[in-house]
Amino acid sequence: MDKKDIPKWLLALEQEDLAFIKKFVIHSGSLKEVAKLYEVSYPTVRVKLDRLIQKIEANDQEDQSDFVQFIKQLSIDDRIELEEAKLIIEKYKAERNDG
Repeated sequence: MDKKDIPKWLLALEQEDLAFIKKFVIHSGSLKEVAKLYEVSYPTVRVKLDRLIQKIEANDQEDQSDFVQFIKQLSIDDRIELEEAKLIIEKYKAERNDG
């Protein structure tokens, strides 16, 4: 597979995310087994998976500008609150439509 054929969402993941996905697949999608591997609780692994899903979804949307994806990623990474991210994106889209 050529690098150009690798989906954008996959390239956006960090090494830690890829390692988690690998362990998840190897253990047949069992969050209980992955929790044992990481020596954490099931809810902790569930939160990790939910954030990974959000990250993949945010990076899988081709129609969004790099700026919008950047703001969504900041929210996913808990660097800004979700409500602030929404406000920034709304303002950005409104200004683009006016221009």
